[in-house]
Amino acid sequence: MAQMNMLEAILSAQKIMLERDDAVMIFGEDVGYFGGVFRATDGLQSQFGTERVFDTPISENGIIATAIGMSVNGIRPVAEIQFADYIYPAFDQIVSEASRLRYRSGGEFSTNITVRTPCGGGIRGGQTHSQSPEGIFTHVSGIKVVMPSTPYDAKGLLISAIESNDPVLFFEPKRLYNGPFYGNPDTPSVGWDSHDKGEVPEGYYSIPLGQADICRSGDAMTIITYGTMVHVVETAVKQTGVDAEIIDLRTLSPIDYDTIINSVNKTGRCLIAHEATKTGGFGAEILSIIQENCFWKLRAPIERVTGWDIPYPHAFEWEYFPGPHRVVDAINRIMEA
Repeated sequence: MAQMNMLEAILSAQKIMLERDDAVMIFGEDVGYFGGVFRATDGLQSQFGTERVFDTPISENGIIATAIGMSVNGIRPVAEIQFADYIYPAFDQIVSEASRLRYRSGGEFSTNITVRTPCGGGIRGGQTHSQSPEGIFTHVSGIKVVMPSTPYDAKGLLISAIESNDPVLFFEPKRLYNGPFYGNPDTPSVGWDSHDKGEVPEGYYSIPLGQADICRSGDAMTIITYGTMVHVVETAVKQTGVDAEIIDLRTLSPIDYDTIINSVNKTGRCLIAHEATKTGGFGAEILSIIQENCFWKLRAPIERVTGWDIPYPHAFEWEYFPGPHRVVDAINRIMEA
């Protein structure tokens, strides 16, 4: 085992897949010579050459279109969208082409592309570098949507994504790249407990897509979350002392129905937390799953702690971010109901 932060784990996963499979190619804006704006591809071009790791023009729709064309010709592309905020110009390529090609071709072709993209706030990126659009893509049939919360999961899930024969959107919480305090070390009131690095195998391993992780077992209530909010929730639970069960979804689509339903049926109480805005957010889908399958076991109303329904503000980032204090308040309300 090695000690890695999330960036190092993501870099390790890409390096391993380049070594294992000659069909893997990595490309995007500044991912080659520069090694990516966050250094998630640092050194890969010098090791594997400019034909397998290369820079592209600033054209997100062109990046995804190229990846789709490559994939139907036997290549396994890993395309980076530099920030999740910039994925919208490629929306039509992802939704109308990549997600439907297998169905449209009767199984003759598939788009085995992986799209990596940093998401979320926490580094003072403002409204155009802090968005969390993962929920939008869970609505689209034929796409897998993944968001890790730890270095171990990031590497194992990314390897599975690259090996998948379906298109995978791999959202990387940039707040966690170098550890949860990256970007805001002097604001302890909004910080949370976690380790900058974690134990990660140096070699190959994979984590199945569509399988949630129960990162804390408990009987008093269920908290369902993913990405950065896993660490926020863990801190809030420690502060309250409530015996909560915490579920890290890891994969939003396909979602792990069984883990959610079994946990809520056991505890009878549920809180859902995510950084993205509330209206139309993925938390609403989770809430619906619980309502349909666990209604008669519920002992309190389901609550959601999310971002606000506004653009991510630069000057008031930590007022927007759903920090531990908001989670603590929701836990207390549920337990008192």
